[in-house]
Order: sequence, then structure tokens, then C-alpha cells
Amino acid sequence: MTGPMRPAFSEGQVLAAADLSATVEHARGVSGRHARHLHDWGVAEGLALTTEPRTDAATGARYVEVSVAAGYAVDGTGREIVVTDPVVLRESDFEEVNGADSALAVQDEPYPVFLAAADREPAASPQPVSCGGANARTRVEESYRLVFGRLGDELLVGGQEPPAIGAAPADPPVRWLILLGYVHWTDGHFSGVATSARGVPVRYSGVRADTVSAQSGALTLRTGTAVQEGKPAVVLSGGEQPSLVFGLYQGSGTVAPLMTMAANGNLTIEGSFNGRMPVGSTLVTSGTATDGMLLPLPAGITAQQVADGRAVVHVHLTPRIPATAEESVLHVPAEATVDADLRVRCRARLYDPLNAPGEVFERPGAVDFLVVAAVPATNGGG
Repeated sequence: MTGPMRPAFSEGQVLAAADLSATVEHARGVSGRHARHLHDWGVAEGLALTTEPRTDAATGARYVEVSVAAGYAVDGTGREIVVTDPVVLRESDFEEVNGADSALAVQDEPYPVFLAAADREPAASPQPVSCGGANARTRVEESYRLVFGRLGDELLVGGQEPPAIGAAPADPPVRWLILLGYVHWTDGHFSGVATSARGVPVRYSGVRADTVSAQSGALTLRTGTAVQEGKPAVVLSGGEQPSLVFGLYQGSGTVAPLMTMAANGNLTIEGSFNGRMPVGSTLVTSGTATDGMLLPLPAGITAQQVADGRAVVHVHLTPRIPATAEESVLHVPAEATVDADLRVRCRARLYDPLNAPGEVFERPGAVDFLVVAAVPATNGGG
């Protein structure tokens, strides 16, 4: 059982080319394993597909020139790919791969664009000082290739297999494809770009970690590399008053809380709360209703939950005795009920014994109501 070999040197040792190469390969192996096993491969910075409007001189048709922005990516072998300057995509390269498809396929289909590592002979390589090695190569340019794919080739990205645990970053001809996006092709020209097609989006690099710690005492998660007003953020704070805050960035760069959980478990929400009630909990609402009105459900309870039996509703009604100008008038509740739709039925009988001939008549009434919604506990506790 052997592990990675690290070069060792001693005084007076004659260094051969293999010794110096081993030094470089050891460092590449350490870097590659780190990138491969502690990070997820993908685009780390830049490399977006950008467009510039153009006009075909022969036909007058409008189209776009597509470029790949400068950026940095790491492939699934742990190899770095650096694009130092923007690169214009050549339509001739696209037609070489998709010549038949571009003429016959449905117009404006999204075709994938890939980035792959490539080793090249540098344009100007330093000459060796030894006359015996005049023709030897002393530098390797760690370059890249931009590759157009056919329709559906984006599915190849998910099927790529990483190298063995101890392997160094792969060298060509091994090719690892990194999806940069998609180009649309219409009438012999690029017509637009996209970041996702057929359920396969651009893949960005990530971090593999079970623990993330912050030296400042506060850890912030946000959806972009830069602070942008109105964008969401999650802030976990320590210190004297630990808290977990979800909010939106303000123009000042601070996070305005929308939901805050304190260290004691207290939850503060700026908006309303909707969601499934926990087992055994109850919600209550109350007020006054007149005949024919529908009683409201407590906030957080829906009619569908009641219909499905996920919530049980209890209603208590108390008839109201209104004040009248005639103190001799007697008010007797004749009906105070609620139907399955929570519609109130309320009638009151009125009688004035001092007013001949002393007729009894009914009119719509009013009730004070109390609506209690409960989530029943189950044997399974769910």
C-alpha cells in the first residue's frame, strides 16, 4: 500500500529532470486532490456567455455576436482552467459541429457550449541553458478549448466520472466538459444565449463541508457574490444576543430582518404566518356576526384543511340583546345556529306587552361568536 510520493533532496545531489518534474507533479497532485474532494467542480468566476448586436452586411438581418467572458473554473479532475480575456465564439466552429442540425432542426433551438482543459506549446518558450537540451520543451501552457455540442449533449456532463482518489489532475487527451451555457442559432447566425435548457443549467462550483465557522462571530449566506439591495440573506450571529435572521439587504448593506429567531427560541415575523399547524395546537378567532354572515376561520386555517379533516372547528354563539328606545320591549332569542358552511342563522322574537294588541314578531338578530380550530393528535403523533 503506497501513497503519494514527495521528492526529497540532499546536499551534493545531482538533480535530473525527473527530480524537478516530480516536485511540480507533487504540488499539482496536492492542489488537484484538494479541488476535487473539498469542492464541487464548475464555474467559479465569470465565463458567462455575453452578446453584442450585429447586422449581416449581405442580408441586413440582425443577429448577435456571442463571447465567453474571462473567468475561472475547476473541472472534475481538480484541474484549474483560466480564461484571461474574453473570447468571441466563431460561427464557423458551430457549423462544423452542427452543420446539418443548424439547417434542418427547429429554428432557435439552444445548443450547449462547453469549456475543457487543453495543454499547448507556448508561443514563445524560454530556451534551455544547456546546449544538450536545445530541442527540449521547458514550458507547457495550461490552456483551454471551447467546444460546441449537439442538441442533447448537455446530458453528457452529468455522466462524467471523476478520477481515482489519489490521482493528479488529468492531462489531455482526457477531456472534462464544463457547461458554460447555450447559444440559439437562427438563419445562419447566433440569435441569443441561455443559461439553462432541457432541464440542465450551468453548473457552478461549490464547497463540501460539514462545518462552516466564522471568525468575526457572524456568518452570512446570500444569493450573490456582491451585496445587492432587495436580495435575501441569512445571518447567524453569536455574541451577547445570539440570533438567526432572515431578511433583505438594504441600500446601506445591512440586512433588514423579516424573520428573527432569538437564542431562547422566540420567533419574530414581520409579515403573516401561513402553514401547517402542529399537532395538538389550537387557533381562535372571535367577533360579532349578523344573520346570514359567514363566520371567518382563524388565521392559518383554510377551508380545505377543515374539509380534509386536518383541522376540527368548534363554534360557540351567544345571542346579542340590542338596546331599544322602548324599555318595555322583550327580546327572546328564537334561533342562533351555524350550518356546515359556518353561515349564521339568527332570529329574535320581540314582544311589547304595553303596546296593544301585543303582537309577537321576529326579525334578524346578531350573535357574538367564538371559533376554535384544533389539529387533532394522532396515535402516531403526526
